[in-house]
Amino acid sequence: MIVRVMGEGQFQIADDLRARLNEIDELAEKAVERGDEDDLHVRLAELARMVIEQGERLPDAHLAPSDLIVPPSDLSLEEARDLFTGEGLIPDLPVPG
Repeated sequence: MIVRVMGEGQFQIADDLRARLNEIDELAEKAVERGDEDDLHVRLAELARMVIEQGERLPDAHLAPSDLIVPPSDLSLEEARDLFTGEGLIPDLPVPG
């Protein structure tokens, strides 16, 4: 799976990391629902850090589309409300079997 971290580039991540990213995504969505912008920023930073630390950075010349995008950690609540429609930030993609 390819993940774009805004401002950092694209990363290839292992499929087993996706479940943990989904958990953090759900916590970020709950922060938005509560109107807790500070917690939202913490969760977005956590998503980005996890992808950067555990993923493999792809060259800038790599032009494949991203399966998901992690927005910047300073995203406002209003911007987040626009993004968190339906499935949250991380879509429920089929898990390879």
